[in-house]
Amino acid sequence: MKKHIDLFPEPVSPPESFGDGGIPADMLELLPSEEKQTDVIHRPSVSYWGNVAVKLKADPLAMAGLVFVAFMILFAIFGPLVSPYSYEQQNYEAINQGPSADHWFGTDKFGRDLLVRIAYGARISLTVGFVAAFVNMVIGILYGGIAGYLGGRADMVMMRIVDIIMAVPSLLYIILVMVFLGSNLRSILIALCMFYWLGTARMVRAQILSIKTQDFVMAAKVIGESDLRILIRHLVPNSMGPIIVTVMFLIPQAIFYEAFLSFIGIGIAVPTASWGTLANDSLANMNIYPHLMVFPSLAISLTIFALNFIGDGLRDALDPRLKK
Repeated sequence: MKKHIDLFPEPVSPPESFGDGGIPADMLELLPSEEKQTDVIHRPSVSYWGNVAVKLKADPLAMAGLVFVAFMILFAIFGPLVSPYSYEQQNYEAINQGPSADHWFGTDKFGRDLLVRIAYGARISLTVGFVAAFVNMVIGILYGGIAGYLGGRADMVMMRIVDIIMAVPSLLYIILVMVFLGSNLRSILIALCMFYWLGTARMVRAQILSIKTQDFVMAAKVIGESDLRILIRHLVPNSMGPIIVTVMFLIPQAIFYEAFLSFIGIGIAVPTASWGTLANDSLANMNIYPHLMVFPSLAISLTIFALNFIGDGLRDALDPRLKK
């Protein structure tokens, strides 16, 4: 005898006291409206530069360097204004004194307050560093950008000129310019700005060559934008990451060059107070009065370290491959 098998049986409804999944109805609770959208990712949109700022803040060395450089800038601007001494004021009753309550960094061989002179030296050294870096950034962007964008024979001629200039150490050019123009702030700025842009130009050229064939450049040409506008409005902004890092490393190099040239006697001339001249003045009595060498050397070293820490932090923060 054959049995009838129902392939599509009617579903059996659960008891009224049970909800979905066999859970008692009295144990069910409606979700609040704010918890229903659990599949939506609530993460704010972060721009490229916003992501750079976040990663830079997460770097303790970069932030420490930034705080120190900001402190040095404020110290250079306001330190001499609030001090009771001037950088050229002499007191022959307080010659070569060590650090004390009256003179925190001591005095030099003429009784001048060393703290105020270091503050004036910070003005000169930081001015040289930032001005030289900015001017060389502008020259390097224009020269390297034009060479990379034009390409061909123009690129070859322009970069061979750069290679010829770079064949001789830049420090030698700077020394020659200082010898002819004299030992002052203007001449050292001219010397640094004349031959300091070569590395920036080569870096900018390489960046322009790598992105000038991309689609957004072709689109700009199709709508009729000029070559100069394409270079300034499209190519250079898309290369600003490496440019900023390169320029950031130019600042401590310029400060070191100024201090070195002043230390060997062909940079900033005395009695103008710069960190290099202060270190040079301390050579004769360095063993007897070490504070004369220690404080200017610390100012140079800590500032260069701080700027390098900032440069390292920017290099990591501006790398798109490390975006979080």
